[in-house]
Amino acid sequence: MTANTHVSVLLAEAVAALAIRSGGIYVDATFGRGGHSRAILELLAADGRLIALDRDPAAIAAGAALVDPRFTLAHAAFSEFDAVLDRFGVGQVDGVLLDIGVSSPQLNTPERGMSFRFDAPLDMRMDTTQGETAAEFLARASQSEIERVVRDYGEERFAHAIAKALVAARGEHGISRTGELATLVAQVVRTREPGQHPATRTFQALRIHVNRELEELSLALPRAVARLAPGGRLAVICFHSLEDRIVKRFLRDAAQPLQPPKGVPVRAVDLPQPVLKLVGKATFPSAAEIAANPRCRSAVLRVAQKVGAGAGPTQDGASHESGAVPRRTSVTPAGGRGPGGGVD
Repeated sequence: MTANTHVSVLLAEAVAALAIRSGGIYVDATFGRGGHSRAILELLAADGRLIALDRDPAAIAAGAALVDPRFTLAHAAFSEFDAVLDRFGVGQVDGVLLDIGVSSPQLNTPERGMSFRFDAPLDMRMDTTQGETAAEFLARASQSEIERVVRDYGEERFAHAIAKALVAARGEHGISRTGELATLVAQVVRTREPGQHPATRTFQALRIHVNRELEELSLALPRAVARLAPGGRLAVICFHSLEDRIVKRFLRDAAQPLQPPKGVPVRAVDLPQPVLKLVGKATFPSAAEIAANPRCRSAVLRVAQKVGAGAGPTQDGASHESGAVPRRTSVTPAGGRGPGGGVD
């Protein structure tokens, strides 16, 4: 696999889950290298439309090769979903695909600083045109803040020792390269799961923090549902437990009637009806796909469909008069399948 190789995970399953209508309008909110987008375009008629987003300038550059009058690509994070649709004069859409995670080109390009396999500048930003790099964060953050990030986003039980060592090291010479970070963490973390580098969880944690990945996801989900037309579908692919917990809870809550305060006498028929209904069970990669692309082993696809004619949640997750999504989705990490190295 070269730096420019990208394998779209659960490609057939995700596109099938959208139940593409030939003349519909669809959103690929994480373009990557366009695998899912190309598959969607194959199913659209001349009057169909696909809008894709990506925050990575390299993905936008790669997308320039996809020339199709039905296709529009925007440089934007998926939390900017609403603004992008407004810019292109689109109201409701028939389906949204969110493929969460880091891509193979990002992992395999040394200067992106996302992998401990290379000694490179410690960047880790998905959008290299803005924001704080991982090196800049480590240079200014307090020990307690570093510990929180490594513990919460990496589910790392040695977070305290790692944070202490990082603060001590930066006082001597700074930490500006991936090789320095990986070596330092390996000196602190003496035990790790078989086949896993000691710095795996720390690198994951810093990448998630630098890119605000969980916050982006929590913002994008209600905005996507709000833009779905009745019958439209939302398909989300996640690669580790932190993301999947957010998605699972959001879809579950949106598929249940809003419950009144305990003790308030309200008939079930008078309760606001669910905004979504779940479609099937969680889908995982086949053994053949995992064998061909080991990075996809932790992937999971969840699907839901918009119901009713009422409006969905607003941009901040609050409800309109009909159909409310309970504001119970949280970015607080919880244990699960553990850190994943998946591709988007």
